[in-house]
Amino acid sequence: MPIQPTRTQIEQLAASPSEQPVVMLNLLRFKDRAEGIDEGVSGLEAYQRYARAVVPFLEGVGGRVLLSGNAHETVIGPQDREWDMVLMVEYPSRKSFLKMSTNPDYLKIHEHRAAALADSRLIATEALAA
Repeated sequence: MPIQPTRTQIEQLAASPSEQPVVMLNLLRFKDRAEGIDEGVSGLEAYQRYARAVVPFLEGVGGRVLLSGNAHETVIGPQDREWDMVLMVEYPSRKSFLKMSTNPDYLKIHEHRAAALADSRLIATEALAA
């Protein structure tokens, strides 16, 4: 399952001419047991390590968490529970998101995210014009 963007997806994001704030919608499903750097803990625990460590990087580019919540019942969609958590994270622009996500020090802590996730979606969104 995809937990990393493809090169094409990153190129499309970088090529966007928009300078508007972007809200990244994160849909996350955790592994029962984390792998790699966080072997021996649950996927949720590994993701919590990532969440704590990402704060200075997020703040460093002017980003902020708008919503963090556990996913529960599906009201419209497949009956099976697909996601464990939903996050909405706002960045001043796509460029600020890319600046954070390509920072070599950020990439070191990103290992916790990779160890934690069985599946994910990351969707760039913008507010509709009034």
